[in-house]
Amino acid sequence: MKFTVNAKDGLARRGELATARGVIRTPAFMPVGTAATVKAMLPETVRSTGADIVLGNVYHLMLRPGAERIAKLGGLHKFMNWEHPILTDSGGFQVMSLAKLRTLDENGVKFRSHIDGTAYELSPERAMEIQKLLGSDISMQLDECVRLPASDEETTRAMRLSLRWAERSKKAFGTPAGRAIFGIVQGGASVPLRLESARELIEIGFDGYAIGGLAVGEPQAVMLEMLDATAPALPEDRPRYLMGVGTPDDLVKAVSRGIDMFDCVMPTRAGRHGTAYTRFGQLNLKNARHAEDPRPIDETSDCPAARDYSRAYLHHLVKANEILGSMLLTWVNVAYYQSLMAGMRDAIGKRRLADFAAETAENWSRGEAEAA
Repeated sequence: MKFTVNAKDGLARRGELATARGVIRTPAFMPVGTAATVKAMLPETVRSTGADIVLGNVYHLMLRPGAERIAKLGGLHKFMNWEHPILTDSGGFQVMSLAKLRTLDENGVKFRSHIDGTAYELSPERAMEIQKLLGSDISMQLDECVRLPASDEETTRAMRLSLRWAERSKKAFGTPAGRAIFGIVQGGASVPLRLESARELIEIGFDGYAIGGLAVGEPQAVMLEMLDATAPALPEDRPRYLMGVGTPDDLVKAVSRGIDMFDCVMPTRAGRHGTAYTRFGQLNLKNARHAEDPRPIDETSDCPAARDYSRAYLHHLVKANEILGSMLLTWVNVAYYQSLMAGMRDAIGKRRLADFAAETAENWSRGEAEAA
């Protein structure tokens, strides 16, 4: 894997992350393919929005259908019919947020599946083994994520355990051809802990560096404070990945602080619940005022779902709980997120990201796409 920064505007970077399965244009947003699928979307539709890479979840895939089964069937790319890059998370966050009866110690975490109560154990070594079986292009170390706010004692303990797990993850990962591993900076809302975590991870040496443990309940200002401190401490020649973030506004502000990669369930989840993200802010298609509105969501959009279907029809689909409503609105949202990233890449190349951010925020402030 090779990362090249080809333009800068302040701290913001436009670049390319070259992998064995294709180039990822950065800043990049990775649609979340939790269980080997971006919910309510065909792989070719995801690709048509401009997505270069998707994310898969180790926790969900290890429970169902199982990493060994996916490997037997040819690996995750073949299994889900996505021939482009895939990043897999380590499963640590889902273990903490979803699993039942979990116990954590130095070796790893033991837990029971939220699906059927089956007992599992996830160690750094097992997390690396699962990701190897899946065949992902970018693997993530196993870490422990604490919810904010958290005490200094708890945050310090989890951060240092994550560092020890990082070292074990890197050793277990080895040096496979065509695959990469990222370390994860932890430290909660403490700048000194974040910087300590970054220094130690750099000492271990990773292909890229993620910033984890944010977007877990803290105000945006706290997240941005952690980015202001952490991003400049990470190597210039490695990609920086902010995990689990976020809203369109989060993305714009984080890119301006030097972040290169993002993932979040927000656009897909919102689409399944009747909300569209647009150039002019959020649009709630459940609202009755759309029932007789013949306008599309955005007649200028390159996305057929946003351009070719009326708000009245989308409102009907949502109210009738038709599957097509989830499909179309998820398509709208993933396409908007990709358009936003493309706009930022272009703006960075022209050294006008601040102007782009101001214009984008002004459009959002106009409300629910009324100015379409």
